[in-house]
Amino acid sequence: MKRANILLYNIAAVAVGLVISAAMLLFMGVNPIDVCAQTLSKIVTDRYNLGEILVKGTPLIFTSLAFAFTYKANLFNIGAQGQFSMGAIAAISLSLALQDRVPTFLLLLIVLVGSFCAGALVGALIGIAKARFNANEFLVSMMSTYVVSNFMDYLLRTSLQETKAEYMQTDAISKSAYLPVILKGTRVHLGFLLAVVVAVLVWVLLNKTALGFQIRAVGKNPNASELGGINARRIYVIAFLIAGGLAGLAGLTEINGVQHMLLREFNASIGSYGIGIAILANGNPIGCIFASLLFGFLNIMGTTMGRLPGLDIPASIIELIEGIVMICVIISYALRYYMENRSEKKRMRKAGV
Repeated sequence: MKRANILLYNIAAVAVGLVISAAMLLFMGVNPIDVCAQTLSKIVTDRYNLGEILVKGTPLIFTSLAFAFTYKANLFNIGAQGQFSMGAIAAISLSLALQDRVPTFLLLLIVLVGSFCAGALVGALIGIAKARFNANEFLVSMMSTYVVSNFMDYLLRTSLQETKAEYMQTDAISKSAYLPVILKGTRVHLGFLLAVVVAVLVWVLLNKTALGFQIRAVGKNPNASELGGINARRIYVIAFLIAGGLAGLAGLTEINGVQHMLLREFNASIGSYGIGIAILANGNPIGCIFASLLFGFLNIMGTTMGRLPGLDIPASIIELIEGIVMICVIISYALRYYMENRSEKKRMRKAGV
């Protein structure tokens, strides 16, 4: 399908999702037009709120890339949540161990490498299961999230628990381990620039390198790729390894850029949102940047709505708006897939195949 048609489907899906969300506001006895106007006014006139769109979008860029990367090899990485959590565990562990002992630049470089490697380890294990045992990567990656989640709970009850041992969280890291803020008056940190640069590098890797060609070739037809000299099993491992590392970097940006500590059930939906964002972007790494910022905007929009004076809009409106848009995007993808197949069947009948 042409890119213009794909873009049209995606825009329509988002528009339908927003219209449905607006209709839900009517059931709350709220005028959606008035509320949206007030919300947009507060966002565009406030430097901090505009910055929060970038802050919320930063980890989503990484988790959407984690799904999009394996998708190019016709693999489904449903475990970005677990890979993100493992990256966060590495980030907090290294930060607490090295803070105030090594220069900030060196510390952040070590944490970056550690977070990538931690997420890559989880991803590589999924890829090995696929390559060695032909395991269903959908199920293996999904179940890996629960394994990592319980591992994180164990650490928060033992070696990583805060000093007073009262809560399931770590101690806060010191300012020497923070990612530098790059826009004054906001919380926008260096992690946003890192996410953008990584997305561009992933696009280059997939479209301009021999490895990227092999990944895309395996995604099209693994059997034909094998005949052409490409080791499909090797590509499975590499694709999941890199994807896991990308999700792990999201843990770095959240720990060292925003939260500055690790909590139980830390950003529990970031992996699932990454899947929808990657679908919205049609697996394009550059598109993941803009789709992630869209969801960052929706998040801030929901938060701002809940704070409007004189209105009783629940905080759950954030998840409601994002969830509805996500469902519409997935339905759009299914509809697009159906239309592509129908068009292909018609073409083949006309050709007499």
